[in-house]
Amino acid sequence: MKPLTLTVVSAGLGLPSSTGRLAKLLATATEKHLAGASPLDVVSVELRDLAVAVAARLVSGSLTDELRAAVEAVVKADGLIAVTPVFTASYSGVFKSFFDLLGEAALDGVPVLIAASGGTARHTLALEHAMRPMFTHLGAHAVRTTVYAAPGDWGSDRLEARIDRAARELAAALPGGVSRVNGDRSCRAAGTAVPPSGGL
Repeated sequence: MKPLTLTVVSAGLGLPSSTGRLAKLLATATEKHLAGASPLDVVSVELRDLAVAVAARLVSGSLTDELRAAVEAVVKADGLIAVTPVFTASYSGVFKSFFDLLGEAALDGVPVLIAASGGTARHTLALEHAMRPMFTHLGAHAVRTTVYAAPGDWGSDRLEARIDRAARELAAALPGGVSRVNGDRSCRAAGTAVPPSGGL
């Protein structure tokens, strides 16, 4: 059986970062729900390491091999986990700039789990007001449950339960996923291609 590919995009800036920690927890939970159903390859994209390359692409059009590989990992994925820190009630600049590089409909039908970390619970709605519309514009299918982690959430049963539920929904939406959630299942449209360099 050909392994599914799950690409995990993290826009955490620190080392270590709460954003990266949340991304790893979500990936682990998704793997757990797929255990015994489908083999899974997990690919990590750390935007902190690509920030300069992303800016150069937007300003000068130059494209590094590392950035091209990251874009291909996203558009070729069977599923996506996208996690950003929240600043001023929205996603980070490097997070938005990276996804601006994708060609139109590059994520057509791809199931995506959206998540964020932030310094206050007041930023929770950034997931619905900023992230979900962006992925809808790119053609992706964002699973119903989102995950937001404020400082007081870490280690709580509430956060663990939300991570588990969101991961279960993503596992169900992946091709061959066996964990049905409310009878809903999303399938990626066939034929999605890597955008040419001019469309990044």
